[in-house]
Amino acid sequence: MIRQLTSTVKGSENTPLINQTIGDLFDQAAVKYADREALVVCDQGHRWTYAEFAEKVTACAAGLLSLGLNPGDRVGIWAPNCAEWVITQYATAKAGLIQVNINPAYRLSELEYALNKVECKALITAERFKSSAYIEMMQTLAPELANCAPGELQSKKLPHLTTLIRLGTGKTAGFYNFDEVTASAHADDLARLGNIQASLKPDDAINIQFTSGTTGAPKGATLTHKNILNIGFFVGEAMKITEQDRLCIPVPLYHCFGMVMGSLTCITHGACMVFPGEGFDPAQTLRAVAEEKCTALHGVPTMFIAELDLPDFESYDLSSLRTGIMAGASCPIEVMKRVFSQMNMTEVTIAYGMTETSPVSFQSSTDDAMEKRVSTVGRVHPYVEVKIIDEQGKTTDRNVKGELCTRGYSVMKGYWADDAQTTEAIDNDGWMHTGDLATLDDDGYCNIVGRVKDMVIRGGENIYPREVEEYFYRHPKIQDAQVFGVPDEKYGEEICIWICLKDGEQATEDDMRDFCKGQIAHYKVPRYIRFVAEFPMTITGKIQKFKMRDQMIKDLGLSKSNTL
Repeated sequence: MIRQLTSTVKGSENTPLINQTIGDLFDQAAVKYADREALVVCDQGHRWTYAEFAEKVTACAAGLLSLGLNPGDRVGIWAPNCAEWVITQYATAKAGLIQVNINPAYRLSELEYALNKVECKALITAERFKSSAYIEMMQTLAPELANCAPGELQSKKLPHLTTLIRLGTGKTAGFYNFDEVTASAHADDLARLGNIQASLKPDDAINIQFTSGTTGAPKGATLTHKNILNIGFFVGEAMKITEQDRLCIPVPLYHCFGMVMGSLTCITHGACMVFPGEGFDPAQTLRAVAEEKCTALHGVPTMFIAELDLPDFESYDLSSLRTGIMAGASCPIEVMKRVFSQMNMTEVTIAYGMTETSPVSFQSSTDDAMEKRVSTVGRVHPYVEVKIIDEQGKTTDRNVKGELCTRGYSVMKGYWADDAQTTEAIDNDGWMHTGDLATLDDDGYCNIVGRVKDMVIRGGENIYPREVEEYFYRHPKIQDAQVFGVPDEKYGEEICIWICLKDGEQATEDDMRDFCKGQIAHYKVPRYIRFVAEFPMTITGKIQKFKMRDQMIKDLGLSKSNTL
């Protein structure tokens, strides 16, 4: 009798893990690839070699220390993709400062929560991006800025924040300018930087990324040098990236996709980072690919769809493209085929993971069979261990779905200042419970088939309904609210909310959308709003969101798209 394989798998250990800090590896890359291009930011007109980029990073790191910041202090960055963001990424790593990635779409309540949760001492911010006026929002939260010197903020709402740094040439009361900071370092600051960098360890926390939580508040996933440096490296290995490659990065830097799978993947291989602009624009992206002769391109499925659907798509020379990563949401099979055939990305890979695992656990290879690359998320990453368990915690047989759990070097240190949530996510044996339903086939390829809980993925953004519900509970007219996802051809899923108003109250859909303006990120604002008298429930009182979802699909005439 042949014994059935169980759903466990561990990645190769043939290539050693990188046991360095980000700063040390960065400095080595700056010497090894000194004359090669490291960073091109198209909309800003920046084009720097590794040696030139390293000079700017070192000056910024020493400048931050000159402001009185110390290793372990949290430094937030709230800005769209730009050269200063990438400089800050490596400057904070060299100085032992913990960079806090703040979503550019955050509004007042989310920003206040994030800054206070991790006790940010400094914040680097753009002036504005799209409809977000960042400096104005900071002035709303901290009106004390109008009458304080730079670096001396004492705010009632933001008690830990002392130092604000703005991008651009404009002058703002209470703010340093980014260029002033990078020019402020003296010889003693540079000497101190060297001593600090030498004292840092690969397992030190160096980055905090907020991920939405089922309890309604974002959680700060705390990542180390070792976490993200090695993921960046192995992602590049799966793509066969070398110093000859040029990676176009239209995905956001605040997310692991841009910061780790983009920036760190390039630095660990001596490749060139190409940023088309502040945010995603399909024409701008393809123009960057064509003009910079990019060999690789990242994106979530909605980005590739937008690029392929450009009226003048055929006018862009994409012949230089070879590889890249599609991740962040399920990919329609037909879209993947078009990326192969029309964008020349015959070696494109699929990646799967979560912020808490730095982020990648599975990735397809450039030489995987077409069928595997359009129907799975590939095989397990090096050194990563995975198992799939049933509701009783027992490991399933191959091809039987269950919750995907992962452990190894890639698992975060924990959620910042939240032991309870950390313990809930990571068990005593070190397994990170992802909440995703998956299967492993006999060859070790993974297929993500659903979610244990009801997280919604809209255009690559993870949205936990509970977080949105908690916000709507603040409305004085609302008795109860339930949020869930419904299928959408463009974004994969869209947010829908059912609302029960208090007795005697009346409200409109526009009233609810107005309640969200300026307070929560645009992608969390429900597209579909329905007022109801009650929710479908079980006999025991458990709300049945699947019935709400089915009803909305029927009423709106939606259809489930053909996705991986």
